[in-house]
Parts: sequence; structure tokens; C-alpha cells
Amino acid sequence: MTAFAKLAAVETKLLVREPGSLVSVLIPLFFLVVFGASADAADTVLLPMGMAIAVALIGLYLLPTTLASYRERGILRRMSTTPVRPGNLLTVQMLLQVVLLAAATALQLAVAGGLLGLSLPTGFAPVALVFALGTSAMFAIGLLIAALAPTGRAANGIGVLLYFPMAYLAGLIQPAGQMPASLARIGEYTPLGAFRTGLGQAWTGQAPEPLPLILLAAYTVIISAVAARAFRWE
Repeated sequence: MTAFAKLAAVETKLLVREPGSLVSVLIPLFFLVVFGASADAADTVLLPMGMAIAVALIGLYLLPTTLASYRERGILRRMSTTPVRPGNLLTVQMLLQVVLLAAATALQLAVAGGLLGLSLPTGFAPVALVFALGTSAMFAIGLLIAALAPTGRAANGIGVLLYFPMAYLAGLIQPAGQMPASLARIGEYTPLGAFRTGLGQAWTGQAPEPLPLILLAAYTVIISAVAARAFRWE
């Protein structure tokens, strides 16, 4: 087994034992089950919202907290003296977070379609495109938090502080139609709001409007560049 494979195996075990992993999977599922139990079968809002919540929790909370904790404990610095470079750890962590998100999404799709009878998207490609762009943007923000936070606890706090206003503006806490028009409009330009808007359009079979996709791509590129420049190994 290569050093990279051994690292992936160890990190997988640690991720499975991390309570935050379970929280990131169960909270969106709980949201879906509670509200989906009384939802109409033609509902096209709840499942995209649940998927967006999962992306936000993993990107804003789990990913930055893990990476900042590793730097705080000197793990990244010590790894720089071994054949397993710190960059390999970042790569493994990103891959594992994507796998965790895929598992959370698959679970929601199975429960929504199999148990709750909610509508599933008819077109896979538009949904996959928006989901990939939204995930990239939220993970970029998570990497920036990890780059700037001095400790894992600080990263956790920053992620939580960002999540709630972003979730509100995106219409994940209160439906956008029930929000003040000005706030709902502002929310469409936030990363999570653009994600929800684009995903909602793709879910109903529409071609997503260009603006949410452009915003998500721009957020991904710009924030990733800032995170790479600011990231510290120790």
C-alpha cells in the first residue's frame, strides 16, 4: 500500500469517528423528513434545500474545522518532514469531504424518493452542474476559513457565524417568498443563495439562468485564490 493510500485509510477512519460528520449528514435528513412528511408529492423545494444545507454544513463547518485543527496541533508541520507531504493531506481531506457529501446526498434522494414520495429531478446534467459549482464555492469558503482561523475552535465558530446569515439570506431558514424583497434579492447574490436559486431552477427541469452559475464560478475562483495565498502550514 502506498503512503497516500495509507493516509487515506487513516483519514477515513478519523472522519467516520468525527461527530461532525454524523451531524452534517443527519441534520439535512432530519429537515427533509420533518417537513417532507406533510409535503405534497409534487414539491420541488424541500429536497434541493436539504441538499444545499448538507453542502453548507460540510463546507463551512466540517472541512475548515478539521484542517485548522491539524495545523493547530502541528500535524501539517510534522508531515512536511515525511514522505507524505502536507499537500497530500489536503487532497485526501477534500476527497473524503466530497465522498461524505455524496453519501449525504444519496441518502436524502433515497428517503425523498423512496419513503416520502417527493419529486426527483427529470434532468440529471443541469442538477449535477449546479451542484458541482455550489459545492466548489462552499468548499472554497471553507478553505479560506481554514487558512485564516488560528485554531480549530475558531474555525468552528467562524463557520457557524457564516452559516446562519448565509442560510437565512439564501432562503434555507425562511422561504425566500416570505422574506422582505430587498433581503431576498441580496440573498440571490450570495454563494449559498446563488446555489439554491440555480439548483431550484434545474430541479424543475428549467435551464439554470446564467447569473447563478457565473456567480458560483466566480466565488470559487476568487475565494480559492485568496485561500491558497493565505494558507499557512503552521
